[in-house]
Amino acid sequence: MKRSELAAAATLLLSGCSLVSPLPTLELAKAAGAAVQHAVLYGPSEARHTVFHEPLAVSALCIEYRPDAQIVDFVPSLQAELKARRIDSRVYEEGTPRQTCDAWLRYTAAIAWDTTPFAAEYRPYLRQASLTLQTSSGRTLATSQYRLEGLLEAGKWSSTRDKLAPVVSALLTGA
Repeated sequence: MKRSELAAAATLLLSGCSLVSPLPTLELAKAAGAAVQHAVLYGPSEARHTVFHEPLAVSALCIEYRPDAQIVDFVPSLQAELKARRIDSRVYEEGTPRQTCDAWLRYTAAIAWDTTPFAAEYRPYLRQASLTLQTSSGRTLATSQYRLEGLLEAGKWSSTRDKLAPVVSALLTGA
């Protein structure tokens, strides 16, 4: 078989198209930069300023709803994380008598607005959250926070649930 016949047969086996850049190093640098940007903006978050007073065997707790938190998926994300740890939760309005539940979870949350990479529309994202676990008598058992910090604001566009997961874990275990 001649070389030209081999080349023709080989091209028939290839699918799609191929684009070869004259500057492969530049293409590699762009791809690496995009990967780093994605890792930073969607990366994991961590709990901060955790204070753990004493453990409480909790299988169910009440969440005091805060309408001023302005994060649509905050309470569902919080409940999903609790459910993943086999803790049932109910949501009550502010001012519900404390005796309704043995354990209460109170929270604050703050949002900020920005555009995601390669988008023009502004979107809200969770910038700060603070969780406090209390007994029905009002005694604080644990507190923990999430706060977007640092020059790169690692995890800025992660989901609300991903941001709350380490905070809920720290609140329940102290770690």
